[in-house]
Amino acid sequence: MRHGPSSTSERPAMDDLEILMRLGLAAIAGAAIGLNRDLHGKAAGVRTLGTVSLGSALLVIAGMNFSATHEGSDVSRIIQGIITGIGFLGAGVIVHQKDNTVTLGLTTAACIWLSSGIGIACGVGAWRLLLISLPLIFLILTLGGPLEKAVHQWWDKMKS
Repeated sequence: MRHGPSSTSERPAMDDLEILMRLGLAAIAGAAIGLNRDLHGKAAGVRTLGTVSLGSALLVIAGMNFSATHEGSDVSRIIQGIITGIGFLGAGVIVHQKDNTVTLGLTTAACIWLSSGIGIACGVGAWRLLLISLPLIFLILTLGGPLEKAVHQWWDKMKS
């Protein structure tokens, strides 16, 4: 019978508060991005992006708990599976209009993918990464559209 960890790769089990914090912050961060999308009238909003982020965190935490008790499991494979699956979900919101060169839904698809990444970061407890990335995400979502419009207006004036 083994006593104590046999290697440095084993980690103590998370307590309920740690799990709640990881899942809660994932849900809140994803929902906040969803609120931005909802305020812009997009199909994926608070519920979609909040659950994408929460689901990603849940799967990573479950994988970490599984790998702590079973040999040969790999959390990175779980993360790869999440990203692949979320790619299909994101593809569902992209609409290309045949009679126009406009493709709609790219930012929302990127936000779905990004919400999954936020959930993964919360799931592994990468708090610094989360705290640094969230303000950048909201800066891009808030100022990106107006910046694009201003640059296009300037560019059109330069061409004429």
